Amino acid sequence: MFRAMIDPELQDLRDQIDVVNRDLLALMNHRLRLVEQVKVVKERTAYKLFDPERESRMFDKLLLTNEGPMTSDLVRHLFKEIFKLSLDHMEADTRKRLYVHRKEGQPDRTYELGGHILGGRTPQLLAGPSAVESAEQVDAVAAHVASLGGGFLVGGAYVPRTSPYSFQGLGGEGLRLLRDAADWHGLAVMTEILDPRHVEEVGEQTDVFVVGTRNMHNFELLRLLGQTDKPVMLKRGFMATLDEFLLAAEYVAKEGNGQLILCERGIRTHGDWTRWTIDLAGVALLKQETPFPIVVDIAEGLGRKDVMPAMARAALAAGASAVAVQAHPNPALALTENEQQMTFDELTEFARAVFPA
Repeated sequence: MFRAMIDPELQDLRDQIDVVNRDLLALMNHRLRLVEQVKVVKERTAYKLFDPERESRMFDKLLLTNEGPMTSDLVRHLFKEIFKLSLDHMEADTRKRLYVHRKEGQPDRTYELGGHILGGRTPQLLAGPSAVESAEQVDAVAAHVASLGGGFLVGGAYVPRTSPYSFQGLGGEGLRLLRDAADWHGLAVMTEILDPRHVEEVGEQTDVFVVGTRNMHNFELLRLLGQTDKPVMLKRGFMATLDEFLLAAEYVAKEGNGQLILCERGIRTHGDWTRWTIDLAGVALLKQETPFPIVVDIAEGLGRKDVMPAMARAALAAGASAVAVQAHPNPALALTENEQQMTFDELTEFARAVFPA
């Protein structure tokens, strides 16, 4: 009855607009199907998905054939959105086909390491010295970590430093000290690997290979670790996007090693009150998009101890499976990263605040 009250001419125009809307929708879907075919060809021929020169030429052709009443600015704005939609569609399809992407219905991954579970419902404390300095030091740290219920000893045998004159770690001797202390106290070892030449040596002593932020794009190292049978904890580069982070993880998974652990350790932003900015939104998104345990390295990310408990609780709330911190019998005398290493009393208070019984 209401339809009969509308002016017939107006109704006819509305009907024509409805037809045009359906035509536009059909054309947009057809365009996306063509874009999918373009993507297949580009991937086969190693072309980049985004071609700014091609986009510019398409704009020029559209503006030359535009007969109005749309202005040139409006044409450019509208098709800019269409082109962006097409690129997003190609990139989203690429992400879904990655080995590291969570498949529909895929459960969270968990790893049993030295009798301890990483991943799943129970959050874990990963702790240890920034660098292994002596047998007495690493044994004392391991004993304290174990007394707090921690299951993972994290420490540097090969230590990446900005200055070539800074302490670089004890190398192979440090690896043996880590292994001995962890075995004695019932812990699993997690230590950083810097060089593809050290894969076998480090692999003999560690339960988890750790790839630091500086090596996130060391593709040869990632490929070699992808050929091992041990979990790999990959730390996000401090300038890396989430897409770049996942593509780095893909280098490991593509070689056959799907035992990945993703570590958020802070990215560079305008903030200067902490060493880096811990991306908690990224933690939640990685938890959603991948099946792997997410670790947040609180010590590296903050570079200061006063806000570590609050940020650790926030990290676990965002979906992290574990938080990593550093401890030393006497941080003031530590050979590396004094400011962020906890005393044993501080580590005890931290564990009580973050992992209440």
